[in-house]
Formats: sequence, structure tokens, C-alpha cells
Amino acid sequence: MTALIAAAKKEGTLNVIALPPTWANYGSIMNAFGQKYGISIHSANPADTSQDEVNAVKSGHRTVMAPDVLDLSMAVALANTSLFAPYKVSTWPDIPAAQKEPSGLWYQDYGGFMAIGYSSKFGTITSLNDLLSPKFKGAVALNGNPTSAHAALNGVMMAGNLSPVQATAATIKAGTTPVVFNWDYLNLPGYVGVPGWKVFVPQNALLGGYYAQAISKNAPHPAAARLWEEFLYSQAPDGGQNLWLQGGARPVEQAAMQANGSINQAAAARLPAASGTPTFLSASQFTDAANYLAANWVKAVG
Repeated sequence: MTALIAAAKKEGTLNVIALPPTWANYGSIMNAFGQKYGISIHSANPADTSQDEVNAVKSGHRTVMAPDVLDLSMAVALANTSLFAPYKVSTWPDIPAAQKEPSGLWYQDYGGFMAIGYSSKFGTITSLNDLLSPKFKGAVALNGNPTSAHAALNGVMMAGNLSPVQATAATIKAGTTPVVFNWDYLNLPGYVGVPGWKVFVPQNALLGGYYAQAISKNAPHPAAARLWEEFLYSQAPDGGQNLWLQGGARPVEQAAMQANGSINQAAAARLPAASGTPTFLSASQFTDAANYLAANWVKAVG
């Protein structure tokens, strides 16, 4: 770590992409990393999708502004492993085997459960089947295009009377998309900022999912990229795992942290309530779903 820190400080810069400051507490995470190590973070295109990240790696091949690190949906990560450099963080044993590529090409970082965020004007939703009621016609929205956005793909794996409008902060505040399928940590009332906004995690469709970290094999700042990953997977009070947790996301090392006592108990207690046995899409299911949606989504919804 001493040598890595020295090399990263010498590089002085880290290029990240598609990290909105309000998404999973990334604003605080980037600030904490920069302050701790004195490394400047160049954050490009916060609103980009996972596919946009991969496109930026390909188009920025070997340039100083190319992304060093990526935060990707699993479908996109699995389809682009040839772009990644293997690296195992020091907390590698605390990442469950099913949530990492054995050589370190990618490793899941944080996740959550698909949740229904909705306006209080609909009363109280107690089941996913409630959305089949005529009063929800045209009201249920995804947060993006499921052929490129992870949360939207998982939203399709649930069900409902779909609105063709993609949900954003603006459409939610305007009431255009009063019911939204999204990760629980992105559907929290405090994140959405709409009075009376409610969140329901359906027990009969408890679908979980994680994003994945990867280092570009052509990273212009390879040491800073690796130090960033070490920071993200640190279990320290001010490390990435607890900072993600403070943003409402469920860190991949959560079970290990609960066992060793390093977890922020107050932040863990604020996680949205969820019950039942969660389902996680396998690698092949991610790939099959992504391929099917790429071929059929536009034909189905226009």
C-alpha cells in the first residue's frame, strides 16, 4: 500500500465516469478519496449509462482523459471483460465468490433490491399485483432504457402498466412518472425529494442486483485506479463500503463487516425494509436478458 499510494500521488489524477454525486453517496466518496490522498478526480459525464462508459473507454483509447475505472451493470461488464485489467483488492476474501471474477477482472461493489417508489395519491401498495389495477395505467415508469441501463433492465424483470416516459428527477417532481421501478437506494424519499413519496420492496418479487467495478487495462493513471479500488473496498469507518452504506446502497462486503463489527450500524438500520428470499440474476441470465431486450424492446414499446 505504501508503494501504491506513492505511485498514485505521483500520477496525481484519477479519471472516473458516470458517477452522479447523489448516486449511492458518490459525491462524498469522491471528496473523501481526494482529501485523503491529495489526488484530483476528473469526473466525466455523470449521467452516462454503463454502455456509455464502455464506449468512452473504446473511443478514448490510450488518451490522458480516458476513464481509469468503471462502475458497470453486470450485463455490460460481462460483455466487455477484454477491456479490463485484473486486480484483487486487499479485502478480496470478503467479497463472496459468486460476486467476483476469479482473476479480478471485475468484482461487484454495491447493490440493492428493486423497489416501487410511488406517489401517496395511490394510497398504499402492498403487492406488485396492485399495479395491475386500472388506476396505474400509464403511470409505471423505468428509470432509463433497459437495453443500456441496469436498473431499467431489472425493472423489466418485474411487471406493470408501463409508461413510455423514462423516469428522471424532473418527471417525478412534475408528476409525469408517479410510480417508478428503481433500486431501493434510488427510490428513497430523501433522494427523490417529493413530499409524500413512498417506497415498497415487494416480497413476492424480491429481485436484487449489484453493480461491478473494473479497471481499464489502458488506464492513463493505473496506480490511482488501483488505489481507488482499495479505497472503495475498505471497511474503515471512512472507507468506501461504509460510505456506500450511508448512501442507502448495500455494500458487497456487508456480511463480512457485520461479522467483524466494522459496519456502520446506524446506516445499516436505515436500509429500506425487505423480507423474503431475494433472487439474483446469474451471469447467463443477465446476458440472455440483455440480448433479448436489445432485439425486442423497441419492437415492443416503440
